Amino acid sequence: MSQDLAISSLFDVKGKIVLVTGGGSGIGRMIATGFVRNGAKVYIAARKELQLNEAVQDLNKLGGGKAHYIVANVGSKAGCDALIAEFKKREPKLHVLVNNSGVGWGAPFDNVPEEKGWDNVFAVNVKSVFYMTAGLTDYLTKDSTPTDPARVINISSTAAVSPHSEVDVSADGNGVWSYLPSKAAVNHLTSQLAVKLAPNFITVNAILPGLYPSKMTAFGIKNSGDKMVARQPMGRVGAPSDMAGLALFLASPAGAHITAAHIITDGGARLFPKL
Repeated sequence: MSQDLAISSLFDVKGKIVLVTGGGSGIGRMIATGFVRNGAKVYIAARKELQLNEAVQDLNKLGGGKAHYIVANVGSKAGCDALIAEFKKREPKLHVLVNNSGVGWGAPFDNVPEEKGWDNVFAVNVKSVFYMTAGLTDYLTKDSTPTDPARVINISSTAAVSPHSEVDVSADGNGVWSYLPSKAAVNHLTSQLAVKLAPNFITVNAILPGLYPSKMTAFGIKNSGDKMVARQPMGRVGAPSDMAGLALFLASPAGAHITAAHIITDGGARLFPKL
């Protein structure tokens, strides 16, 4: 089988239709920017319309592809279903689903609220991945082939492989007790979905970011930024090019034969916890 191994072909996402949850800011916006810049048609979804509108205006100045937004809250099955229904009104097919929406909650060990601290974290971080993927499987399956499969990219975290809950991203005396197990669940759910959807020609992979600028890390970077950067073995935090590049790889012909992978992008920070 002859294939074009030029970079322009290997990493081509032009014309792909992409949906990014939580795409108005942070990591989701980095990923959306990469796709738009390289010719994809991207829908970003989140709760805050003002933020989405501003993001879409900026994205559409990049050239290449086109950005649109859908106001949605994926914190419940009903919210996921509403987003799916709205997307299906607008498009006949989905090539790439990026399940990026996520929340955390910091609290003292002996005072973690059940609804906000546990239930909502798992609803957004884990349940939405399942309901969004299951609800869009028919659109992902349509026209997918073994050499050009549809893609699901789940945004997990290096927190999934770390047992340390009381860290710089939360205030002193607080821990992100529910966030770590929620992201570990995302990793395992990624593998489950990969097994289920491979016969449909859909790949499912997880990206595990370390320290990247986002709403969730804003507190820590503002209050302990120098100390946090000093602990990074590469001397810096993650950049938009790191995140966008990895997502584009997984969504392009170059990543067509990868599924059930959990890919860490942290500059090696997890290997040097005492730096």
